Amino acid sequence: MGVLGWLRWTWRQLTSMRVALILLFLLSVAAIPGSLIPQNGQNQFKVETWKTQHTTVAPIYEKLQLFDVYSSIWFSAIYILLFVSLAGCIIPRTWQFVGVLRAQPPAAPRNLVRMPVYAAWRTEADAAAVNAAAHRLLGRRRFRVNLADGAVAAEKGYLREVGNLLFHLSLFALLGGFGWASLASGTGGKLMVAGEGYSNTITQLDDFTGSSFYTSDDLDPFFLKLKGFTAKFQDRGDQIGAARQFTANVEYYAGNDASKLKQGTIEVNHPLEIGDSKVYLIGHGYAPVITVRNANGDVVYTGATAFLPQDGNLTSTGVVKVSDYGTGPKGTKTQLGFSGFFLPTAPVSFEGTGPISLFPGDAAPELVLNAFEGDLGTDSGLPQNVYQLNTKNMHQLTQDDQPAKARLKPGQGWTLPDGYGSVTFEGYKQWASFNVSHRPGNEIALTGAVLAIVGLIGSLFVQRRRIWVRAVALPEGGTLVELAGLARSESAKIAEELAELAVDLQDDAPATEDEPDAEAPDAEAPDTEDLEPAAAEAPEAPSDPTVPADQNSKE
Repeated sequence: MGVLGWLRWTWRQLTSMRVALILLFLLSVAAIPGSLIPQNGQNQFKVETWKTQHTTVAPIYEKLQLFDVYSSIWFSAIYILLFVSLAGCIIPRTWQFVGVLRAQPPAAPRNLVRMPVYAAWRTEADAAAVNAAAHRLLGRRRFRVNLADGAVAAEKGYLREVGNLLFHLSLFALLGGFGWASLASGTGGKLMVAGEGYSNTITQLDDFTGSSFYTSDDLDPFFLKLKGFTAKFQDRGDQIGAARQFTANVEYYAGNDASKLKQGTIEVNHPLEIGDSKVYLIGHGYAPVITVRNANGDVVYTGATAFLPQDGNLTSTGVVKVSDYGTGPKGTKTQLGFSGFFLPTAPVSFEGTGPISLFPGDAAPELVLNAFEGDLGTDSGLPQNVYQLNTKNMHQLTQDDQPAKARLKPGQGWTLPDGYGSVTFEGYKQWASFNVSHRPGNEIALTGAVLAIVGLIGSLFVQRRRIWVRAVALPEGGTLVELAGLARSESAKIAEELAELAVDLQDDAPATEDEPDAEAPDAEAPDTEDLEPAAAEAPEAPSDPTVPADQNSKE
C-alpha cells in the first residue's frame, strides 16, 4: 500500500462510524473512575482521606492518574481522537449537504409506477394546467418544487439532515467546551468554621489546582465569611438520619471594596457566583472548641478544631496539636498531641460498638480524647497533614497503667496525668467546606448538550421524502395524471401525503367517469437508465437517489 496508502487507510478508519462509536464508548467508560474515585480538582480532602484508607492501591491509582481523570493523558487522548473523527465526518457531509440544497429536486423517473407509492387517473383537464396546479399545491405544503420537462419534482424533509449535522456539530462543541475547560479552569478548596472568613488568594486556600491558562495569579479577588451553618436531619421513620437541609449563610464582597458587603446562602447544587467563580458547598461537620492549659494553669492552646466525618452519622475523627506547650513536668521542652472522636449523638455505653455516633444531629454530643507527649515534628519545617497525628516520636500518656483517655461532654474538663495540665471541652461549632471553581467552558458544553438533543430529535422524527407528479396528454384524448412518492426510510407518511395531494388535485384535474382504468406506460419493461440508481437496484427499500451512500457516515 505504501506510506500514502496506509495514511489514507488510517484516516478512513478514524473517520468511520465503527471507530467513532468505539471512541464514544471508551469516553463513557473512561469517565466512570472520575465518578467513583474522588478527584483532586473537586475535593482535596476526600482524596487525602481516600488515600489514607486505601494505602495499598493509592500509589497505583496515583500513577494511573485516577485522581485526575479528566486531565489525564489517556482521557485526553480519547477525546482528542473523537474530536478529530467528528471533524473528519462533519466537514465532507456539510459540503455535500450544501450541494444538495443548491441543486433542484431530482427529475421524475421515466417509470413512476416502480416507486413504492403510486397513483394514477385520467382527466379531461389540460396537462400543463394539471402540472401547474400540482406545482402550486406542493409549494403550499412547503416542498421544494421544480417544474420541468412536463413533470413536477418536489422534495421535503431537509431538516433530517440538518438535525444529523447539528447533532455531530453539537458533539464537536461539547468536546471543545470540555477541552477548553480543562485548559483554562481551576479549582480551590477551603474549610471554614462558623465565624471565620478568608480572602481568595493562594496563601489562604487549603488547596488549589490550576491549568495551563489559569494559575494562582488569575484567582478572582473576593472575600467570603461563613456566618453560620444549618443542618437538618429526619428524626423519625424509615429514613431516620437522612439529610433534609444543608445551608451555609455567608457574607461576601467582590474585589477589595468591603463597603459592598452582601449576604448570601450556599446550598447543595446551588452555588454562589462571585465574579467568574462559583462557590459550591461540598461538605460539613463539627469543630469541637478545646482549651489546653499547662501545669501552671496557663492557656497554651484554645480554638475550634475541625473533625472529619467518617460515616453517615457524622462520627468524626480529628487531632489537636499543641506545639507551644513549653516546658513539661520533666523540665524539658515538650509538645502535646490529642487524637480522638467527636460524636454528635453518643451512645450511653461504648461496649460492643466502640465510639460511634447514633445520629448525625447534635442530640447528645461527646468528645473522646487520647493524649500523647513528645515531638510533633512541627519544628522540622516539613509539611504535615493537620488531620493526622504523627506519633513516631511521641508516647501516649498513661493513667493507672492504662492508656490515658477521656470522654467529655460540653463544659467538662480532664486533668492530664503526670502533671501535664488539663483539657477542657468548651463546646463545638459547625464547619463547612467549599469548592471554588472557575470553569469557562461549562456554558459551551451545556449548549452543545442541549443542541445535540435537539439535533437527535430532528434526525429521528423528520423524514426525507420526494413526490413527483406528471400529467401527459394521451393520443386518444384526455390526460394521464401520475403521482409517485419515495421516502428514505420506511414510513406511512409518504403514502398519506400522496393521498392528500391526489384528493386536493381533483379540484383542478377531476377523474374522468365511466372510463377504463389508466395503465402506466411500459410498466412491464421499464427503462432503468432513467431511473435513479437506488430505486432501480432496491425498489423495496430505496435510498437517496442523488446522494450516494457514505461509508464514513456516522448516521
